[in-house]
Amino acid sequence: MRVIFMGTPEFSVPVLDALVEAGHDVACVYCQPPRPAGRGKKDRPSPVQLRAEELGLPVRHPASLKTPEAQAEFADLDADIAVVVAYGLILPQAVLDAPNHGCLNIHASLLPRWRGAAPIHRAIMAGDAQTGVCIMQMEAGLDTGPVLLSETTPIGLHETTTELHDRLSAIGARLIVEALQKLPDLVPEAQPDQGVTYASKIDKSEARIDWSRPAVEVDRLIRGLSPFPGAWFEHDGVRIKVLQSRLDDGDGRTGEVLDESLRVACGQGAVKLTQLQRAGKAAQDADTFQRGAQIAPGTMLSGG
Repeated sequence: MRVIFMGTPEFSVPVLDALVEAGHDVACVYCQPPRPAGRGKKDRPSPVQLRAEELGLPVRHPASLKTPEAQAEFADLDADIAVVVAYGLILPQAVLDAPNHGCLNIHASLLPRWRGAAPIHRAIMAGDAQTGVCIMQMEAGLDTGPVLLSETTPIGLHETTTELHDRLSAIGARLIVEALQKLPDLVPEAQPDQGVTYASKIDKSEARIDWSRPAVEVDRLIRGLSPFPGAWFEHDGVRIKVLQSRLDDGDGRTGEVLDESLRVACGQGAVKLTQLQRAGKAAQDADTFQRGAQIAPGTMLSGG
């Protein structure tokens, strides 16, 4: 098929690769414009742009698709279908209608649960036992379109957003190739009205650890926000991110370090901090971190 691909972050790259490997004609790749990044704040192309250029594919990164000029350029590609995954711009109706078979979205949740921007983070933070990927026919509403294909996968007890992100990206890449192959025979299934939840964008204000919460919630927050923005606490005026943790037993004052292995008391139970990161430093396992930080048992950690 003649495909327009629309995606921006690392999550989208395996999907682009899968479309190319399956022999589809990728007419153009749309992604977000380069953004200032790094210490020098120089414009940095997105992962999708970099990969598309490696593959020799034409790339466009308009700031908006609302202008008549942008919509005409999109329509002139005369595509059979557009595949959209974590693109980052709203698609006007004129864009949705331009390809012969419309636009398909790869969404990293089991719709209608976790419509919106951060479905992977929210699923872990909510303690969901499972999630998955849906191939959805796009319409004007936010992730409201009918579903063509879906696949369910369990969320591991210790899984972080990083790990789940990579698994769902691979599932999405495989599923979209299957969807395009079977497209004439697929029957769109309307999403049910029950069970709708919204995965709002992660706000940095959510990332500060509140040790008064039950340990199970603290552990979910840590895993759900790993690696970005990263759940954090303060010690001696320094902000420290926690990237991995484990549920543990233990009683103490809220936020008290119970032993040298960085087991911390919560409102109910305790969590063991297993991977940490100081600002400007690489992530470290707890033992390595303690050799430098030496947070002693009895220390009260600052949190929300």
